[in-house]
Amino acid sequence: MVKHMIHKNRVTAVILTLALASSLARAEIDPWAESYRLEGLYQYDAAIKALDIAANQDPGNELLWLRRGWLNYLAGNHSKSIEHYKKAMSVNSQSLEARLGVILPLMAQQRWREAMLEANNVLETAPWNYHAHIRLMTCEEALKQWPALEKHAQQVSARYPTDAGVWVFLGRARHQAGNRDGAGKAYEKVLQLIPGHFEARQYVDRNGKHMP
Repeated sequence: MVKHMIHKNRVTAVILTLALASSLARAEIDPWAESYRLEGLYQYDAAIKALDIAANQDPGNELLWLRRGWLNYLAGNHSKSIEHYKKAMSVNSQSLEARLGVILPLMAQQRWREAMLEANNVLETAPWNYHAHIRLMTCEEALKQWPALEKHAQQVSARYPTDAGVWVFLGRARHQAGNRDGAGKAYEKVLQLIPGHFEARQYVDRNGKHMP
């Protein structure tokens, strides 16, 4: 009986020691590092939660709001994502990153015109920012603004000629305008860049186009 009690006490002591060590280890974990680790495991809500300690320590940290905006977007919490990106803008009104970030949840909520406004705000400061143009063209396509999209895609393709996605936008816009020949030429550009591109191959084959 005595031996049993001694053994039980030793086991309890070991458990308590391990629990204390685990608690201390958690307390020493860098909340930012833990957040990135959890994001890598696709545990987005947990990655957001890991930043609570950092938020309590420095609630006015612009980087904190940007990261929470991104993680909430990944987690599908789009309204929350918008809220955090706007908070980042209030901390730093010059942040192009915050404006580019907020476009993503706005598009996810199909708030196309609001997203376009933010993209244009970026382009006022950085006229050929790649991400702003791609997101703006996505909005133009969603709103079926085909003439605007065609003109826009032509301009962007001149600056980023090896971006297949821009040529896809141009092909779609020309197709919707009834310009099959022009659309085929745009899709041929896509196939030069991505030979296995399904949409481009289907269009070129269907319309009897052949690459040089």
